[in-house]
Amino acid sequence: MATGVKKKDTWQLQEAKAMFSEVIKASALKPQTITVHGKAAAVIISIDEYQKLSTPRLSLVELIQHSPFYGVELDLPPRKPDPMRDVFL
Repeated sequence: MATGVKKKDTWQLQEAKAMFSEVIKASALKPQTITVHGKAAAVIISIDEYQKLSTPRLSLVELIQHSPFYGVELDLPPRKPDPMRDVFL
C-alpha cells in the first residue's frame, strides 16, 4: 500500500486562487473541483481531457464508413429457407 500523501482534487476558491499553479499541475492527473461556499462551482481539466471531450464524435453511419472493415465481403453460407407457418389472424 502506498504511503504517499493523497493528492488534493477539491479546492476552495480562495485557496485555488492562491495556489493556481498547483491546481493546474494537479489537473494533469485528474480533474480539479473548485468550490464556492462549500458547493462545487467549476472544474479544471487538462488540455488533453478537454480535447477528448470537445472533439466531435462520429455518427454510427460515419463510424461504420471509417471502419477498416467497411466494404469487406463476408463469405457466409447460403441461408436455408424457413418452412412456411400458418398464421391465424
